[in-house]
Amino acid sequence: MANYKVCGCFSRTFKIAAVTPPKDVEDVFQKYAQNGCMNSSQLQQFLIDMQGQTEATLTDAENILRTQLQSKIFPILQPNGLSLDLFFWYLLNTNLNPPYDCRVHHDMESPLSHYFIFTGHNSYLTGNQLSSDCSDKPIVKALRKGVRVIELDLWPNSTKDKVHVLHGRTLTTPVQLDKCIAAIKEHAFIASEFPVIITLEDHLTPPLQALAAKIITETLGDILYYPKKKEKFKEFPSPESLKRRILISTKPPKEFESGNLHEEITDGNNTGDWGKEIPDYSDEIASHDNHVHLSVQELESSDEESETKKLKNAAPEYKKIITIRAGKPKGSSLKDALTVGDEDAKRVSLSEPQLEKLAKAHPSQIIRFTQKHILRVYPYGLRVDSSNYNPLVSWTHGAQMVALNMQGYGRPLWLVQGFFRANGGCGYVKKPAFLLPTDGEKVFSPRDQHPIKMTLRVKVYMGLGWLERFGKNYFDKYSPPDFYTRVGIAGVPADTKMKKTHTIEDAWSPNWGVEFEFPLTVPEIALLRVEVHEYDMSEKDDFGGQTCLPVMELKTGYRSIPLYDKRGDELAGVRLLFRIQFV
Repeated sequence: MANYKVCGCFSRTFKIAAVTPPKDVEDVFQKYAQNGCMNSSQLQQFLIDMQGQTEATLTDAENILRTQLQSKIFPILQPNGLSLDLFFWYLLNTNLNPPYDCRVHHDMESPLSHYFIFTGHNSYLTGNQLSSDCSDKPIVKALRKGVRVIELDLWPNSTKDKVHVLHGRTLTTPVQLDKCIAAIKEHAFIASEFPVIITLEDHLTPPLQALAAKIITETLGDILYYPKKKEKFKEFPSPESLKRRILISTKPPKEFESGNLHEEITDGNNTGDWGKEIPDYSDEIASHDNHVHLSVQELESSDEESETKKLKNAAPEYKKIITIRAGKPKGSSLKDALTVGDEDAKRVSLSEPQLEKLAKAHPSQIIRFTQKHILRVYPYGLRVDSSNYNPLVSWTHGAQMVALNMQGYGRPLWLVQGFFRANGGCGYVKKPAFLLPTDGEKVFSPRDQHPIKMTLRVKVYMGLGWLERFGKNYFDKYSPPDFYTRVGIAGVPADTKMKKTHTIEDAWSPNWGVEFEFPLTVPEIALLRVEVHEYDMSEKDDFGGQTCLPVMELKTGYRSIPLYDKRGDELAGVRLLFRIQFV
């Protein structure tokens, strides 16, 4: 029972219903159990038939059985197998019954350009782009979440004798380079063994470049990778060959100089508890058409050209440690800038409106470029609130480094966090075959009409864990919460959609039992989006948790879906029970 006081005058009492298995779970238990008990061989058959685990062994089933029988939740145990309750709680166990593959299982021996790479933007900022503190703490947090590309902006201090990391020409407070490099070294390989790339946006004089090189080489030691000779790459090394190594990349174009100052300021995504809905894919591409007039001069600014000339005169020890070099564009147009020839493998950076404009006019050109070279996309320079953009526009055009502000929150960042849960969360996701080099002439276009490859069917059964996590008054002072769930797909335009369940009133463990179907034309880049909200009649609905999961990594069957808060941290104990099928 739970009592709620209304206006301090009288109280309302609500019965907290026991968490019980949905009827479908009862039915499947009865199908495989015998006399109310499921033994290891019966559990193995359930894993094969219903969970799609065709390689499940008797040992796998025995391990699950042993773990559940040792559970402290149920002091009275059945020694020979699982009761219905133990079976139900096994299905709700996110460790024993996760919704996606948690192993590194992609081919990791292809060139770096064949992978999407978990990439941060202005990784040292603790908040907004204008006045927040610079620190090594957000770098540590990003690395521990699996981010593999860290961006540092290097500036001289006031006396020109030290190297500071800060967002230049703003009010951000600096942090010293040596502190950032030491933090990277300590935390680089906690979440993943695969390489970390540091992109340096360099505003240094040659003597300070030499100092930066000394800090980097002495701090990182043998884990710093760079070619021992001066040769350039015809193709990049593989993630597998670079395990537990750190690479340096030349700086991208400067965000504060990219684009024109008369560009319209983009609305932030940080409104409320979870931000605005992700911009429509096609609207995102068209959003800057009337405001941005882009040429190759804006792709690589005049100041970047002077920086490139300065690099030629840079300290030799600084030039030596740069492994991934930014290429200077050729020609007079954006299309020419991404022309593919016999040149060495390089990296080019585009701002989000530049990418969107080029994606609208020349989508195949971008994809051809990214088959060999690395394309980094970074947020619009006027996103001063550290908001983010729709990353799917970049991914569907093959961009490997889609840089987002990790210190922010909102739906675009949730997509990135979900996307890189793939491949064991190692920070590298192999691009699908249609974005990789091919002998054919035709190149994939994300806005073309493609046939349906598969249909994802999900049934949302129930959720639990909010009462234990937050307490009875967190959502509503006068009654238990009224939860509903939004379920949908983020992907190419034809696949993108959101649906919702009905609202269950006054229930801490809502049971919806609603099934949805999503036909998918490009499942390889699709994400399953899940959000739980608490309906509020008089105010904005409250946020109850979210997750995004890569469709191609989903496990079929009855699965426990853990939920995360608005910043992407797991809400321990808060989860949903789904059934996932591919039809």
